[in-house]
Amino acid sequence: MNGPMTSTDLESTPTHHWADKAAEELIRLHPEKSPLVCASGISPSGVVHIGNFREVITVDFVVRSLRSKGRKVRFIYSWDDYDALRKVPANLPNPEKLEPFLRKPVSAIPDPYGEYTSYATHFEKRFEKEIEPLGIAPEFIYQNEAYRNGRYREGIRTALAHQAEAVKALNACRTEPLPADWTCVSIFCKKCGKDVTKLLAYEAPNTFKYQCKICKEDFTLDLETEAGVKLLWRVDWPMRWAHEGVDFEPGGKDHSSTGGSYETGAEIIRRIWKKEPPFYVQYDFVMAKGLGGKFSSSSGNLMTLSQALEVYEPQIVRWLFASRKPNMDFSIAFDLDVMKAYDDFDRTERFAYGMEEGDEKKISYEKRIYEMSLPFPEKAPQTLPAQVPFRHLCNILQIYEGNLADTKAFFSEVLKSPYDEERFDSRATRAWNWIQKYAPEAFRFALREATAPCPKSAYPEAMKALIEMLKTKMPLAEEALATEIYNVIQAHGLNAKLFFQDIYKILIDKTNGPRLASFLLAIGADRATALLAKAC
Repeated sequence: MNGPMTSTDLESTPTHHWADKAAEELIRLHPEKSPLVCASGISPSGVVHIGNFREVITVDFVVRSLRSKGRKVRFIYSWDDYDALRKVPANLPNPEKLEPFLRKPVSAIPDPYGEYTSYATHFEKRFEKEIEPLGIAPEFIYQNEAYRNGRYREGIRTALAHQAEAVKALNACRTEPLPADWTCVSIFCKKCGKDVTKLLAYEAPNTFKYQCKICKEDFTLDLETEAGVKLLWRVDWPMRWAHEGVDFEPGGKDHSSTGGSYETGAEIIRRIWKKEPPFYVQYDFVMAKGLGGKFSSSSGNLMTLSQALEVYEPQIVRWLFASRKPNMDFSIAFDLDVMKAYDDFDRTERFAYGMEEGDEKKISYEKRIYEMSLPFPEKAPQTLPAQVPFRHLCNILQIYEGNLADTKAFFSEVLKSPYDEERFDSRATRAWNWIQKYAPEAFRFALREATAPCPKSAYPEAMKALIEMLKTKMPLAEEALATEIYNVIQAHGLNAKLFFQDIYKILIDKTNGPRLASFLLAIGADRATALLAKAC
């Protein structure tokens, strides 16, 4: 298999994760090679968003699978920081200060935030820190350094010596042929530092004569001793495949189309470097419900990994990707479906620990997804950790007005180990972040303060009966309490929905809220009856 994996190729069977299938294909293609080289990369032209993250985690899954099969792997991540900045992305501070640096390498532009040595370094280091808690640790290659240090010198010479072959490969995918003076290199002017130049002549192996359209001057560059020459993307990518010996690298939907950069790159590496292209997997877009559509660093319409980690624990971020084939687009929820994501992850975890019923194939597959989801599998406990349902946690947090210590005390009976406590802290912090920043208004509530004015109940006699029941029969199990509440309703001939609305209006100044029995249990009899009594 030399082309991109198709949907059929990636189809996960009940016992076979797609990454395991990709790993097996890599082993079949390279039975003796060690280490296998798996690659990823992006240009730090702006904030690295969650869509870009899909590439690195796609590689990480395959790397994990290969290592679990006993293969040595070199996992590289290339920062394309020798690319020129062509447009100032939206939402950056002082964008007018970046305008004079357009067409310079992103590694040669000042950091707009004033924190790092360059524009590129700012976004690189931000992303490198973001992926650490997810257990992703590639070897980073900075293309600015690689090009300037002469690492690709021979690759440039080889590409120029066989440029006609690159032209044939590219023209085969174009409606109009490339112009006669097309060249596979761009040159950064040694005077102004920009790539607005025209190659006048190349004298192998080292001499480049070029004209800068900004400086209005002609220059000569010696490849052996000077930096400034860079291959264009469609030739640069296959050159690096050949140089690094890449065996696997995924690409986005835009690179995967007919005539896209993977197809032309595959043809160029065969024609020029006489090697086969890497095994390739297409990944699709990632969106966020309520935060816009396709992400783009240049437009400023994006969601970062840090933003996702404000709401989702690291293992759940990994699970969101591990539970889907890479060539399926999906949305990361910031609405009420956050709760479904947590519930679904917890169910996968129960499968992994043998605490959820299912056939053998289903259990095996869910266990594999869970293994892929753990940032640091070696730290996982031997028994099922405490699972605090996200919805219930959010309700208790709101009762305690975001006080994590009081909320933790409420759940203390189920937290049996330091691991349980650590995970509770992680989940509770994210739950409160979600409530404050993203939860729909209808979901949020605040318990009425004891000294605040309170509306009178429309059903005072029933309310008194409810208060007396709570005083005399609490604490009860949730279902038993629910039954007692309905007994009060029936005894007074009330409409349950209207009576519930009356109670919620008193407690939280809304007409609906969390499931009433569990809500009253969480509030506690003393606090609940004190509030309800004010309405009688």
